[in-house]
Order: sequence, then C-alpha cells, then structure tokens
Amino acid sequence: MILPGETIGVLGGGQLGRMFCEAARTLGYQTVVLDPDRDSPAGTVADQHIQADYRDESALLEMGGQCAAVTVEFENVPAESMRYLSRLCHVRPGPDALKICRDRIREKTFLQDHDLPTAPFMTVVNENQLEGAVKAVGLPALLKTATGGYDGKGQQLITEEAQLELAFTELGHVPCVLERYLELSLELSVVLARSSDGITRCYPVAENCHKGGILDTSVVPARISATLSMQATQLATKVADHLEFIGVLAVEFFLVDGSLLINEIAPRPHNSGHFTLNATVTSQFEQQVRMLCELPAGDTSLLSPVVMNNLLGDLWNDAPPPWERLLKHPEAKLHLYGKREARPGRKMGHFNVLHPDIGRALLISKEIRTALGNAG
Repeated sequence: MILPGETIGVLGGGQLGRMFCEAARTLGYQTVVLDPDRDSPAGTVADQHIQADYRDESALLEMGGQCAAVTVEFENVPAESMRYLSRLCHVRPGPDALKICRDRIREKTFLQDHDLPTAPFMTVVNENQLEGAVKAVGLPALLKTATGGYDGKGQQLITEEAQLELAFTELGHVPCVLERYLELSLELSVVLARSSDGITRCYPVAENCHKGGILDTSVVPARISATLSMQATQLATKVADHLEFIGVLAVEFFLVDGSLLINEIAPRPHNSGHFTLNATVTSQFEQQVRMLCELPAGDTSLLSPVVMNNLLGDLWNDAPPPWERLLKHPEAKLHLYGKREARPGRKMGHFNVLHPDIGRALLISKEIRTALGNAG
C-alpha cells in the first residue's frame, strides 16, 4: 500500500486532474501534476506543477523520481509516457489498457473480440475502404476519428453515400470507424472501481442526456428497471475484467430496442460520475486515489437521489453567472473548475441537486438553470 504522506501524481491538468488532487490532498497525500498548460486547473491546487509536454522524458523522469505512483486524467495521454513512468514508479491504469481505450478502432475491436455488444462498425483508414464500409454498416452512420474526438468532436453524420468522401476529407484523412447510427431510447453509464485483486465495485447506473454532443445532465439512479440496471453493471464489470483494468473505469451505453450496446470506455473518472462528489459514500476521485495506492475500494452506496448538471462557458457573458441564484437552494452543490477563460461549449463546472424525490431534484435543477440564464 502507498499510504498518506507519500507523493502521487497525475498526467493531465484539467478538471478531472484537479478533483483527483483535491481528493488526494484530503487523504493526506502530496500531489504532482504534469501538464503543458501554465494555467491548468489541476496545477493550481497541486503541490507541484511540472509544466511540460507529456512526452518530455526529462519531465517524466522528474515526476517518476518524486512520485510513488502516477495515474492519468484522460485517455489521450500517450501510453508510451505511462510505460516510461512504469519503470520509475507504480502506474495505474496500465499502458496496455490505456492504449485500447484511447483508440476507437482498438476499443471497438476489443469489444467485438470479447463478444461484448456494440453498434455495427467498420474500420476506415483510407478512401478505398469507404464504399465497402458503408455497404457493411448501412446508412445513416457516423464517421468518427479513431483518436482525439470527445464531446461530439471528430465525427460526421452520414445520411447519403455521396457525403462519405467529403466527411473523410474534413476529418483529415485520419483513421476512422464508420458506425451505424442508431435511434436511442436512453443513454446510460456505469462508473466502477477495480482493484489489483480483481474486486470490482460499481456505482449506481446514471441516466444521461447530451446536448450538442456534450453531457448536459445525469440522473441517478437511472429511471430503468432493476433488471436493466443489473445488466449494465454486469456488462461494465465484464469490460473491466477483460481489460484486466486497475483503477476507475466508465462504460457508456446506448439503450436500443430494449437492448444495451456499449458506446465508449473511459479509463478514468467520468463526467457522468460527478454526482459521486456529493451523493455517494465515496467519490469517484477518492476511489481513483484508492485504486492507485492499492487501498481497498470505498463504499459506492448512493446516499440520495441526485441530478448532476454541467455548467458550460456559454453562461459567462463578460461576467460570472449570478451564483446567488443557485446558492440559495440548500439542495444544490456547486463545483467550479478554476478555468481562467470561459468559451462556448467549455466545461466550467457543474452542480449537483440532491433530493429524496428525483422528480423534485429535476424541477430544482431546471429552476436553477433558468435562473442562471440557461433554460435548456
């Protein structure tokens, strides 16, 4: 075990890294962040911020020499950097799992190889494969870049075969997957923690609503049957087991015609797990610290029904939003990420609304969003 008083680190300095550092410091650990951004949100709360590129070997050497263990805040950190760090200190998740989760082609192939349900897809690495891919997958379909896409970025909706070549060009002729576009009943997610001895603890299933490709709200517990909730939890656990994953993992699902399909895997805490900061015994970020440091997983029990609401930069109109309109609600918990610049679509924070009646929590959330200028 790596115990409080020791130093642990995170590659990536965004809001997920920030909340990891806050959880680590609460438990008594020293923290180091490696991120190229001078104003990174995590760097402002860490004990040390190494401002460097993720591939900078001298920076990695410095980090590995100071830290007993290192994790990541997002999957686009190079797996090679984690492999380099693994020679210097304890790392979680392992580089192999990270390599699969950061690339849609590897991720979809991994799911297919392990008979885990996902939407029909084909790999497209050059223009010659476009015609065959659309014949195999059908239309409408989504053309998605294999790496780098998030929050709806890096993808194009294809409704006619004639659109394919232009879409591939607009995405930069990079490797892609063509995936069947499906009519969804619901979007769900499961966040879990899996320890090095293979024990998994799942959080309650979240019911998610996206707007413009960006997560807008998460309702927990999801308003689904107990059977469907169990199926989602079991599938997420199978994903973690097949990956031999150690750490915090999120699995996103589509509900299509009553059946669950796995959309994406995130090898880290997840936006849809932010409800855990107030509504569960152990937050996903404390859990990340625990898994990194070989500690037993914390209790994932839900303390109260909750609605998580994202706050995007669209709310900032030359001044911060009127927070007093939110803070007057005793059921609401505000979390801001310390980002200096607000931009449309940029995640600036979130708030959780806790109430024994989930319908009431939704009404309070809507009232707050309207008061802040985002009737949504």
